[in-house]
Amino acid sequence: MDERDLDAARRNLSAEHGTNAVKRLTSLEQLASLDSMEGIAQAEPTPVPALLRYVPKGALLHAVYPGLLVALTIGLASTWLSTRYGAPVMLFALLLGMAFHFLHEEGRCVAGIEFAARSVLRVGVALLGVRITIDQIAGLGLGPVLTVIVGVITTMLFGWGLARLLGLRLSLGILSGGSVAICGASAALAISSVLPRNAELERDTILTVVAVTTLSTVAMVIYPLLVVPLGLDHVEAGIFLGGTIHDVAQVVGAGYMVSVETGEISTYIKLLRVAMLLPVVLVIAVAVARMGVGASKGKVPIPFFLLGFAALVGVNSMGVLPVIVTEQIGDASRWCLVTAISALGMKTSFKELSVVGWRPVAMIVAETGWIALLVLGALFFVL
Repeated sequence: MDERDLDAARRNLSAEHGTNAVKRLTSLEQLASLDSMEGIAQAEPTPVPALLRYVPKGALLHAVYPGLLVALTIGLASTWLSTRYGAPVMLFALLLGMAFHFLHEEGRCVAGIEFAARSVLRVGVALLGVRITIDQIAGLGLGPVLTVIVGVITTMLFGWGLARLLGLRLSLGILSGGSVAICGASAALAISSVLPRNAELERDTILTVVAVTTLSTVAMVIYPLLVVPLGLDHVEAGIFLGGTIHDVAQVVGAGYMVSVETGEISTYIKLLRVAMLLPVVLVIAVAVARMGVGASKGKVPIPFFLLGFAALVGVNSMGVLPVIVTEQIGDASRWCLVTAISALGMKTSFKELSVVGWRPVAMIVAETGWIALLVLGALFFVL
């Protein structure tokens, strides 16, 4: 609607209904200018209750609580389904969230869904740092550490190259490559949070999370069956499973299927891959800022959630946190991520996913195959 259309609408409304109608039109114009959160369709404002006016951030709390409550409820339902049927909780959260996509189209839930998909997500990523200690990384030795580093770098470059070859967005190649190389859905959400915001990014993130979660579940079942035919001992099996399966939960499940020793080693290797999340996201954030995409050129945003991640790694490495505290923080991280991914599901529809075609899926499958072959090659010829 351009200025001439607005003027005509004002004249018509003024003639038919008087000054009050013109005021309503003006308020709609002001509402449209408030579209500051990425992907908002139409946030519906309501008066802030008198009680919340005296509470710090009361207006924000009033704006976000309906959508945030819906996302949390979907997360609770997804957790119960995951416990009941043994399937990945992230996959349930995505699918259930997508079923409630209509809540993101307009109304009171829009702002809270956006808040959960962005701010709650970053809190969850920051709290992931409590799972890692520097001693765990050092105890693995130099060989596995170098294998993980090379695996992460080459898988992301492989994804970037495949995206160019297949004519896909380069951001999708980076997003999927980082998700496969580091820690599945959590890495996809963290990398997505520093990429330039647009409608395609939301769809790419959902597609990546669905694909890597599905492939990780398949790998959890199939990869342990390959340990004996490949002639891997318990240590080598732990390195293979921890270095190739995408999500932490599936790594733990696959490792302990083989033996306790394999389970412990695979978990350490996986946590080393999770530790790569910090430098990878920092590099991506700096690169995006230097390219001047979605921000002032050369201005590097301060990723406070990654600083929190690093701080928790350092504090956890000192051994000052009681076990019960680390467990509680780990649970809080999981709940934040499940809530965020529920919100991300509500931001995406099945119709949008149905038009992506076969190429993005083929790219993610190829990236999964690449990192598996790389780790096996390191086990047979290097380590």
